[in-house]
Amino acid sequence: MRGKLMFLTGLAAGFVLGSRAGREKYEEIRSSAQKLWESPSVQEAAGVAQAQATKLYTEGKDKLQSSKLGEKLHTTTTPANRTDTAPTDSLTGANSSNSKPSTI
Repeated sequence: MRGKLMFLTGLAAGFVLGSRAGREKYEEIRSSAQKLWESPSVQEAAGVAQAQATKLYTEGKDKLQSSKLGEKLHTTTTPANRTDTAPTDSLTGANSSNSKPSTI
């Protein structure tokens, strides 16, 4: 019981002290972060990272499409092979967009 009381007292003291510094400190941290983000070196690094991520995504997508799994996925989901564009309920075969809950 004494431990819980000490914990709650510490929590309350931390809250009061933190809220006094609150808004001013928050604005200071926010403005510093914004200045850092807008710096040319950070923007350049972000651009490089985005270009690398795009390149990796494209390479991964191409590898998947050229793999057996990608070919299988591509042949099963092409619109030419599908007669129904709405998802179907696997148990009833009804379109899920207009199906009603069934009672069993």
